[in-house]
Amino acid sequence: MNFPVNQFSQSFPSSGQPSPDSSHVSSKPQNAATSSSSRQQPISPPTHAMQYRAIGLLWGQYQPQKEQLTRGTLSLSDGTEIDAVLLGRAIGVVKNHVDLEQAHLWVVYPRTRQNDDHLHVQIVGVWEPETLGQPQPSSTESTSAESEGTSPVALAKEGGYFSVRGEVVYYSQEEEKVIVKIKQSPRRDSESPKFFKLKLQGTLPEKPLGRFWDLQVQWQDNALAIQGAEQIGILSPKNKKGRKKPPKKGSSRPERTQGAPSRPRPHPRGEQAADRPASKQKPRPKPTKRPEKKSD
Repeated sequence: MNFPVNQFSQSFPSSGQPSPDSSHVSSKPQNAATSSSSRQQPISPPTHAMQYRAIGLLWGQYQPQKEQLTRGTLSLSDGTEIDAVLLGRAIGVVKNHVDLEQAHLWVVYPRTRQNDDHLHVQIVGVWEPETLGQPQPSSTESTSAESEGTSPVALAKEGGYFSVRGEVVYYSQEEEKVIVKIKQSPRRDSESPKFFKLKLQGTLPEKPLGRFWDLQVQWQDNALAIQGAEQIGILSPKNKKGRKKPPKKGSSRPERTQGAPSRPRPHPRGEQAADRPASKQKPRPKPTKRPEKKSD
């Protein structure tokens, strides 16, 4: 099944700070037409082919902890509860515009724990154009989206929709397990990019490792299940420290091992003669005594 591949578009006022997630890696500004159309969707198209990201939509009711709005759970329609946190720019929206007694369509960053594979999410927004004063999609745009397949919003209400783009670093066909490495954009220009890994369930075509993939994922049976996959390209190999390079083809020079001398060491004087075969040893000439000169 092919789903529309989009990127998150804020449905609430922006703080002007770059997102910590990988969904905003590109520094290329979008043109006016792209920016205008992206406001009609909760997840907008990627700005370039090799854009890393992990973002999705979940339909459910956010239930904060007692006396702590920023931490709680998302209760989905099937009764599943997912640990959730509110990121800073979404706190004001929840306080001022969202009725927490009702279910909403949440824009989230998915994460999976390394020890138990459980999903937890970071809430970055809520998609309700009618509540937040955003323009509604036109009938033409709605018809176009339906012709391409089931919309992400409809999939989210059925169980969640996620767009995952990154490098596959682990794959087991027997376990139907896929691990995707995703680059996060730095919070500041002076910082280096960071990475995190997301565990998915499903199968991919042969030789998926080291390649950049565009994956469409749904939340099914307490797992992030792959519903569609497209290989974007092969990532260039990196030289890892400590790895020995293989010898060049056609080279007759033997490879030196660690600790082995390049040339045979000479033997000490006296030891060399003793090691030679007897047939090759030459007798040393006897010293002769020179006659003394007679004085007149």
